[in-house]
Amino acid sequence: MATGGAKFLVTGLPGSGKTTLVEKIISGLGSEINMSGFITREIRVEGQRLGFELRSLDGRLATLSHVNLKTPHRVGKYRVDLAGFENFLASIKFFAPEVRLVVVDEIGKMECLSDRFREIVLKLLSGPTALLATIALHGSPFMERIKTSPGVQVFEISPANREDLGRQLLARIRAKL
Repeated sequence: MATGGAKFLVTGLPGSGKTTLVEKIISGLGSEINMSGFITREIRVEGQRLGFELRSLDGRLATLSHVNLKTPHRVGKYRVDLAGFENFLASIKFFAPEVRLVVVDEIGKMECLSDRFREIVLKLLSGPTALLATIALHGSPFMERIKTSPGVQVFEISPANREDLGRQLLARIRAKL
């Protein structure tokens, strides 16, 4: 499946620091290269997680899920705004020729409810652009297929390797771009 640019996947348990690691890599690359994609962050109120928010690398925000949304799409206690997610995806330049690295945080259960998202992920895996993505440690058959795709490098983050893994991935990404 992966026949183009380098494909790096970061996996680990929930709360292990996948998103933080990706944000550090993005920051470490700075304006060296043209990047596109998105980061997913928790929506917390008074210490309680109520949902997840999407932030594109160019600063646009959207709600992926929230406990108070009125939608039939659900993962655990969270209701997923599938239409809003797909509109958000349509605004991201995943396949623009000037983009050298695409960031997808994350390939998870909520995101994979979207057929459009799964199509984008498959196209990114076979495309010429480098990919840095986070992916659930345990997931659907689709997610397991992504992790075992030819040419995909999977890195599992843990408290013990978090700092070294960030430096290692940053160096590998720089070497491939």
